[in-house]
Amino acid sequence: VQLVESGGGLVQLGGSLRLSCAASGFTFSSYTMSWHRQAPGKERELVAASGSGGGSTNYADSVKGRFTISRDNAKNTVYLQMNNLKPEDTAVYYCRALGFLGGWSPRINDYWGQGTQVTVSS
Repeated sequence: VQLVESGGGLVQLGGSLRLSCAASGFTFSSYTMSWHRQAPGKERELVAASGSGGGSTNYADSVKGRFTISRDNAKNTVYLQMNNLKPEDTAVYYCRALGFLGGWSPRINDYWGQGTQVTVSS
């Protein structure tokens, strides 16, 4: 299983970035995909999530109206479009895949990427 994030970098206040997370090794379309971030000295927090069907999304209040999560199940990739970036958005951004496998031995699979740094300068 691999989750590989890309697209991070340094951007000025008000700028935009698009993060990508390329997944492999599991049935991408069956998993809830989400983006999380962790700033120095703070706990990791959920930024945005997309249900397995792609029709349902959820956002942290701090990014609503600025960030958009989307997924391409044909490409096994989830994206995070970030607009109007603020210095408080500076963090390492992580991609997560969460899936429930039923059957005789139900279990939850929880995969994380290595993260990509986003820095917003003022």
